[in-house]
Amino acid sequence: MSDVLSSSKAVLFDFDGPICDVFHGLPASGIAAELADLISALAPELEAAARNTEDPMEVHRLSYEGGPAILAAVEAALTAAEIRAVRVAGSPTEGAVLALRGARTTGRHVAIVSNNSAECVREYLTLHEDLGVVDEIIGRPPLRPDLMKPSPYPLLTAASAVGVAPGLTMLVGDSVTDVEAAIAAGARSVGYANKPAKRQSLTDAGADVVVLGMREIADGLARTNS
Repeated sequence: MSDVLSSSKAVLFDFDGPICDVFHGLPASGIAAELADLISALAPELEAAARNTEDPMEVHRLSYEGGPAILAAVEAALTAAEIRAVRVAGSPTEGAVLALRGARTTGRHVAIVSNNSAECVREYLTLHEDLGVVDEIIGRPPLRPDLMKPSPYPLLTAASAVGVAPGLTMLVGDSVTDVEAAIAAGARSVGYANKPAKRQSLTDAGADVVVLGMREIADGLARTNS
């Protein structure tokens, strides 16, 4: 951890997981079903595939195959649902506020890099003012699901926005796609294993460090300032 932190001038945080449980109050499976209903009305040929997943992001990726109009409709519906979801998502992940503040107080740039919409991230940050130490929010690229993580695009965009070379950034994420995006961008990565099975999958994906709680990141940042 100390090696990763000491070489990082910017800390990039995934949103769903490290910062909050986006779909805690409004389950992802229900949103996926809503999006599948929309696809069934607009592009019946994609309905079976859309109903084969409980992940709203996968339904969104699938909508790309339906053409620009279908993609735009599904993306708008997903963004609206995400905003509803974060309003009832509850408190930030334990240790998230400390980690965000730790990054800021040690002089590092702070950004959120998410496959969720920037609109829903802003909504959540507005509702929870103690998270207000974020320099940049890089959300889902509009109408470009192909540029979502594991593409390095969001990380490279965040690095450019804060004026730091990608190799001097680290991403905190709880999914294999986060680690893959960091590797592709030339960034370091800290895997947040918020479920037991993730510890091995994040390690196998190539995370530089795997932690079991966000407080570990906050503690590591505090040690770099001592």
